[in-house]
Amino acid sequence: MSVELYILGGSGHALVVIEIARLKGWNVAGYFDLKPSSLLTGIPYMGAESADFPEEYPNARFFPAVGDNELREKLCSVLKPLNTLQLIHPAAIVSADAKIGMSTMIGARAVVNPVATIGEGVIINTGAIIEHECVIGNYTHIAPGATLLGNVQVGDRSFVGANAVVKQGVKIGSNVVIGAGAVVLNDVPDNCTMVGNPAKMLN
Repeated sequence: MSVELYILGGSGHALVVIEIARLKGWNVAGYFDLKPSSLLTGIPYMGAESADFPEEYPNARFFPAVGDNELREKLCSVLKPLNTLQLIHPAAIVSADAKIGMSTMIGARAVVNPVATIGEGVIINTGAIIEHECVIGNYTHIAPGATLLGNVQVGDRSFVGANAVVKQGVKIGSNVVIGAGAVVLNDVPDNCTMVGNPAKMLN
């Protein structure tokens, strides 16, 4: 039986989510956003999402398709009582020993190795590598090509930029931004931005 799926969001990230859903054989029945998207041609626009919209579609499933961590958290809070979906690209490699939270997307050629724990509403983007025993907090985004070596911890709502590398055992706090290409060698506190090689905090 095909899953009837509605997407929340109409940006470029929604295109990635839709492709994965279709590769899994799911029917993308429509999308919700503040306004119609020129990117999502051929998919019915269902209007803006609201706090009670899931009740109007009792037999459907939903998936948040927005890159913004805080907005994704809000959408997940609406979906949490009824949505246990994960979207994992068929070309991703995910260990059977990894734990993946609901409303999490794992992109093409991403790798999640044994005993990794990925929270809810997380984006593991194209080609990212999450090594053994890493712990990724809720609503975090690991950008394309980023590499987290073994035992790395990343807090909630953080962003690890494209092609960044985080050394084994490093702890990254919540609401952190790691710039593209940064090499993180030491622990990072909450609410800061790190850039460069080796990574340093922006003032």
